[in-house]
Amino acid sequence: MRLIVRLAWLIGALLLAAAGGARTAEAAASPFADWSWVVVAGDWHAHSGGPSEAFDNARRDVIKEFEQAGFDAANLKQFSVRPERYPDDHPEKSAPKGIYDALSDLTAKAKGGCLIYFSSHGAPMGVVVDQQFLSPGVLANMVDTTCGKRPTVVIISACFSGVFVPLLSGSNRMVLTAARPDRSSFGCGEADKYPYFDQCVLETLPQAADFTALGNMVQACVAARETKEGMKPPSEPQLSIGPALRPMLPFYPLATAATRRN
Repeated sequence: MRLIVRLAWLIGALLLAAAGGARTAEAAASPFADWSWVVVAGDWHAHSGGPSEAFDNARRDVIKEFEQAGFDAANLKQFSVRPERYPDDHPEKSAPKGIYDALSDLTAKAKGGCLIYFSSHGAPMGVVVDQQFLSPGVLANMVDTTCGKRPTVVIISACFSGVFVPLLSGSNRMVLTAARPDRSSFGCGEADKYPYFDQCVLETLPQAADFTALGNMVQACVAARETKEGMKPPSEPQLSIGPALRPMLPFYPLATAATRRN
């Protein structure tokens, strides 16, 4: 009897070890397992000036989707203007210096690539981070200093966010913005769950094979939503992919809904 119990324990231990090894191998197999990433909610106001959860909703749920796509939460820092409201998420306070420090720390240990995502209001001067504007030049310097020449994807959901494309673009970079440099984006009202652009990211990411597909699908999704809602002039999300990165993106496949089930 004692021998049978001991054999049963041994078999169980071996099965658990095998399962743990499989999970470890699955995580390591993701091409994004060694990517640094930051996700920033830069404001908590609607365009009316009233309160809105849209940007923090986007922050929270974009993180969930990118984790499902293969990004490792251990290499993530997230930011909110009101971090005390979201104790379960453990965001840090949104501030340019904090974002730069986080990128510096993360890229020192996770060296595979960079993903940077902002959801906020914007203006021709830049993207709102709490009560100040983070300008294209400052963000470009942050990315240059921390991410350097590694593959880098920058996604900015904000009005006028196309102003970031010229300075952030590079051979090793993809830049996706919610609007042209001279256009507003939509969905920042008090009753909106997400900005239109962020909702399109959330809807298309589970179906996108890679970041090139994601960019194209988000552009089409935003155009369709704005047409349906009668929003004019169209925001025209911008997509820039550097010549060195473009042929490499198929080798960085996103885990789609189909592959997640398998």
